Amino acid sequence: MGKSLQTRPRAWQRMLSGRRLDLLDPTPLDIEIEDIAHGLAFVARWNGQTLGDWPYSVAEHSILVEELFARAQPASPARWRLAALLHDAPEYVIGDMISPVKAAVGSDYGVLEARLAAAIRLRFGLPAELPLRIGRAIKAADRLSAWLEATQLAGFATPEADRFFGRPDPGLADSRRLILRPPVEVRAAFLARFAALMAEIDAQPAGRPA
Repeated sequence: MGKSLQTRPRAWQRMLSGRRLDLLDPTPLDIEIEDIAHGLAFVARWNGQTLGDWPYSVAEHSILVEELFARAQPASPARWRLAALLHDAPEYVIGDMISPVKAAVGSDYGVLEARLAAAIRLRFGLPAELPLRIGRAIKAADRLSAWLEATQLAGFATPEADRFFGRPDPGLADSRRLILRPPVEVRAAFLARFAALMAEIDAQPAGRPA
């Protein structure tokens, strides 16, 4: 006989919005952008091992990835730029686990992350699974962001970062400087970017291909 509701391990988290998100079976109805922005603004990249007086947050990283994606894909519609902004959104509840730890944990983390990512995309009008070419383009922007973060904030020498993340265009490497901000400012910037992209999506004429 199955465990009673009282004895089953709790698999949900209560959000500041009041939502209860089931981590094992997430539903789009329990996802709010304010919860995502707040959580990501307080989750540190690189396990917090970055220079400066403020952590470099996943929210800041997400804003940068969307920017890099848009530079590489200038004709891409707003919905795919939104997908880039939300590419690490599951980390607002499961945290940012560095790649070596993910490899050690195994496939369970990936399954949990994928379920959350699908629910988040559906909540904001995106397909549960992104087209392969969009996913690859976002991943390329993610790697560029990692290179910039590694060399400017995480103590990597350039040759080491080149080996792990690939060498970006010299113009980008020289021109894009990362600036640390308090979490409250990053949260506001993430929400502002989300609102701008949603407004652009809403303004798109009906029936226009995206």
